[in-house]
Amino acid sequence: MSAGPDPRPDPGPALAELLAPVSGGQMALVAAGFSTPLGGMIAVADDARLHLLEFVERKELPAELMRLHRIAGGGISAGRNAVIDRTEGQIAGYFAGTLAGFDLPLALYGTPFQQEVWQALQQIPPGNTISYSELARRVGRPLAVRAAAGANGANQLAIVIPCHRVTGLDGQLTGYGGGLWRKRALLDHENRAYSAVIRGDGPRKPGEKA
Repeated sequence: MSAGPDPRPDPGPALAELLAPVSGGQMALVAAGFSTPLGGMIAVADDARLHLLEFVERKELPAELMRLHRIAGGGISAGRNAVIDRTEGQIAGYFAGTLAGFDLPLALYGTPFQQEVWQALQQIPPGNTISYSELARRVGRPLAVRAAAGANGANQLAIVIPCHRVTGLDGQLTGYGGGLWRKRALLDHENRAYSAVIRGDGPRKPGEKA
């Protein structure tokens, strides 16, 4: 799988640095890092839902964690729970080419429009892409292309809500918080591993029998 500049496969040092500003007060959420073929990721969850999943280099990650700290009303500490373990397992299956979709419990923080966009993103099969214009059309706001692009960029659940499957009108790869090289690598991986999904004979989805 493609590698870009400094993928930082070990998220441990980054995790400690990122959590320092948000660790005060009563602990409400736990965060853990894990490695993927495209570098380290950080997952934040409570015992019921996944609140955040990002690559460690995302520039907006410190601000996302601070916002989550305010919304949760408590600190974010290093730790693990069943939701994070389940997330890591499903991400590993995705990269192994054995899991075509996710069934994780998600906590979504956004406007009603943003949440509509995020729901629409989850309907794009792996190995497929749509344009920002098509994304706006799918949520019933065909003229709100810029707003749809903004909602796409505000997604803080990387891969699980597949904002990387949205491109420019001409198919050109445009902004991705994890880096354009990762967006290209994710799409290349899906084209190789999951193109059979649309034929119905591809890798399983969570809950499907092998």
